[in-house]
Amino acid sequence: MDVSFLGGPHPQRGVGVVAPFDFALDRELWRWVPDEVSLHLTRTPYVPVQVSLDLARLVSEHETLGEAVHALSAAEPEVIAYACTSGSFVGGIAGERAMCEAMFRSCELPSVTTSGALLEALDELGARRIALVTPYTRSVTESLEEYLAEAGVTVTGRAFLGLTRHIWKVPYRDVADMAREAARQACDALFISCTNLPTYDAIPQLEAELRTPVLSANQVTVWAALRRLGTRAVGPYQALLDETARQWPARELPQEPARELPEEQEGWA
Repeated sequence: MDVSFLGGPHPQRGVGVVAPFDFALDRELWRWVPDEVSLHLTRTPYVPVQVSLDLARLVSEHETLGEAVHALSAAEPEVIAYACTSGSFVGGIAGERAMCEAMFRSCELPSVTTSGALLEALDELGARRIALVTPYTRSVTESLEEYLAEAGVTVTGRAFLGLTRHIWKVPYRDVADMAREAARQACDALFISCTNLPTYDAIPQLEAELRTPVLSANQVTVWAALRRLGTRAVGPYQALLDETARQWPARELPQEPARELPEEQEGWA
């Protein structure tokens, strides 16, 4: 069979992705990527530490980043993305910027981290008050809140699972339950943290139910990396990716039951 008429393969533009050693959602990242873009993934070296602030610091060391980026350079990507939320917020705003600078020094390519991408996405949506969902322990969740506060973002509600391993096995049902709990108060957006937490199929359903933009770690990472290529992430009914999907009717928040006042206080507020 003569296939010479096909003329392919078509040229690909590359995104280099540095992920923690336990990252298990390669396929989810690809779901946001258009056909003309390829992802080139590498992982940080294994360390026998469970998900914690200590692990976040280990997988974000500049030497580790430099080696990973150097390995990716052989595939000639046009942009580098560090796909780990905790690893990129554990050092605060200054630490996140230093990580981008370290990656740039290793490859001289535009570089982005998940936590930096989150702030870009919040700016894109004009969101300053957010609900927060994480699979982390309390200490790691609080560290993320501190990072957001440093950026001028207020957390209006939160829910977390307290996990230290096997985060990629959390079902969408648990993610949705946490989202409903975290979004009880009015907010501009909801953020689901951790690149190892599945979120792709949950985002449009949660946006329709909560009537607010829903962001996730993997979503904002791919979105920000592709922006640097001058192209767009793909995905159905996601407010970050589609400006026409950013308006909803006002959501009715749960009402506290009316309290009966003692007879002598009737009419008092």
